[in-house]
Amino acid sequence: MGTELRGRTAVVTGAARGLGAGMVRELADRGMRVALLGLEGDRMEQVARDLPVEAHCYEVDVTDDDAMSRTAAAVTDALGAPSVVIANAGVAEGGPFTTSVPATWRRVIEVNLIGSAVTGRVFLPGLLAAHGYFLQIASTAAFGSAPLMSAYCASKAGAESFAQSLRAELAHQQVGVGIAYVHWADTDMIRDADQHRVLRELRAHMPPGARRTYPVRQVAAWTARAVDHRSATVYAPPWLRLVQPLRPFLPLAVTAVSRLALPRLAQKGPVEQTGLLGDGGQADQEMRR
Repeated sequence: MGTELRGRTAVVTGAARGLGAGMVRELADRGMRVALLGLEGDRMEQVARDLPVEAHCYEVDVTDDDAMSRTAAAVTDALGAPSVVIANAGVAEGGPFTTSVPATWRRVIEVNLIGSAVTGRVFLPGLLAAHGYFLQIASTAAFGSAPLMSAYCASKAGAESFAQSLRAELAHQQVGVGIAYVHWADTDMIRDADQHRVLRELRAHMPPGARRTYPVRQVAAWTARAVDHRSATVYAPPWLRLVQPLRPFLPLAVTAVSRLALPRLAQKGPVEQTGLLGDGGQADQEMRR
């Protein structure tokens, strides 16, 4: 389907860095015009300058309904109705729920879940007109909830359910909805997570193969295949598909490991909050000051 995408319009949120920027490059290589949405205008302009297609950047908070509505209108005026919309914008934080900062915990839910819903709502008229494709970037956190990551896991599980509901609602209108289950990608968010003892040790208790970090370019290529084929699901890396049948047993396994690991973690010192992770998280905090 790659040739059918040429000349059409794609929208990517969280496009300033990481997987979002990687997806923009993949879609541009397929000949799609692209709209980059995010909080970091200068970084998006840097990404756009290197693209071989027409690209427009829009500095916007995906949780702001009115601003997103205006952005959707501007995108349609400049590039036409989108055939592909990718809800990628996301933030993360770690630490015990009992000591979490309410505003930070809530912000993760707002960006990852509410922001995806706002993105879908404002761009659905275009997708309906184009019989297009909406891709929700989820995570293994959607089905493998981990301790000390309650906001992120809840937001990604919610985003998965949102996309599944939207898929059923729009199927008869010829709009495809896909979910990308992404594991460890080499983004600033993951690199920052590894600097925090609580998240570094949490990752260390995963099976060896599951700890591997994959280059953004590879993860973007895997997820772009979902766009090529209007896939209902895509797994990055592909072996994650084998984990899906084990979903009913994962909470039991995680609880069993956590019952042993968390007391040992606490013995080494206080388990502190991380705040929003990575440069993207810092950009979000700066925007709200």
